[in-house]
Amino acid sequence: MNNTILTASALLGAASMASAGGIERLGDPSQILFEQGKNYLEFSAINVNPSVSGVPLPGVPAGPTGNIANSYQTYSLGYKREVNDRFTLAFVIDEPVGASLSYDSPLAFFGGSSAEVSSIAYTGMAKYQVNERFSVYGGLRLVGVDGDITVISPLTVSSPYNLDVSKDYQVGYLAGVAYEIPDIALRISATYESKTDHEFQDNTGAPFEVEIPQAITLRAQTGIAADTLLFGSAKWREWSKFNVQPGDFFTLVPGVGPVNTPIAAGTSNIWTYELGLAHSFTENWSAAAAIGYEKDLGDTVGNFNGTDGYISYGVAVSYETDEWKVTTGIRYFDLGDADSSVTAFSDNDAVSAGVKVSYKF
Repeated sequence: MNNTILTASALLGAASMASAGGIERLGDPSQILFEQGKNYLEFSAINVNPSVSGVPLPGVPAGPTGNIANSYQTYSLGYKREVNDRFTLAFVIDEPVGASLSYDSPLAFFGGSSAEVSSIAYTGMAKYQVNERFSVYGGLRLVGVDGDITVISPLTVSSPYNLDVSKDYQVGYLAGVAYEIPDIALRISATYESKTDHEFQDNTGAPFEVEIPQAITLRAQTGIAADTLLFGSAKWREWSKFNVQPGDFFTLVPGVGPVNTPIAAGTSNIWTYELGLAHSFTENWSAAAAIGYEKDLGDTVGNFNGTDGYISYGVAVSYETDEWKVTTGIRYFDLGDADSSVTAFSDNDAVSAGVKVSYKF
């Protein structure tokens, strides 16, 4: 089956992760190991434009938030080499997590507050082809995370509170297994990504940890008709383990007094799903369409989040020659309504657009 189809579907998957649960932006870099060609080089860029706003809950003395979600871009660079018929090596640089939010409206309860989180990951991987059908793969990841958070609130003891932490690097790993029937483009894979525990210091110098949680991704694809591919994925991530709680951050709890509370935290573990179709129209041109889903869990979300689940719709088009492939895709997200401790967020959405360029040699 024309590999252009697989490229179109892969870009849609990457674009969907750009607004997935928690602060995830890109995940599971292992799929580059399955690309065709002895030497394979790829670069991708995704731009995301979200709109997240809300109004104060009844009794909260504040005004509307305005849009708190900033536009952002995320990039990935990867190289794969087939050493021989059995062994394949790959190296990927990407940005697995991130956040960019700000309360620009002075009338909002958290007016003037902001959060910027960035990351970079260097992943080295290897795949061993056990036989024609089965392969195993794995690798190590060096993940760096940093952030700058400002909280301005009537309930914050030290207002404004600012936390600026430099990038902390930690080592994680991934491992997976795949089953393939090449004649019908069937591939089923399961990938495990370990957690990484990042150690930061608050403004007093006291250490605190932030966990980027573990994840499991299941992927499947198969040819269902001439030049037509059905593909899908399901990803679980343990976002309940995500917690940003420096020891010097306190909020005033009525009737109790100052309490050390998280600035941001995950409430539930999250499943993210995708299902799509791709079709090759000629030897050079293919297209794909997909729908994504993340359940609205009904949680009280953090004030630096504002959404709960989504439904997304995406399309991608790919052009391929013997050496080059260029794929462009766009995806619309209908973001779920959510309540934080002081705000009711509703009628939110996002649009992501991406391009992937790859070269075989």
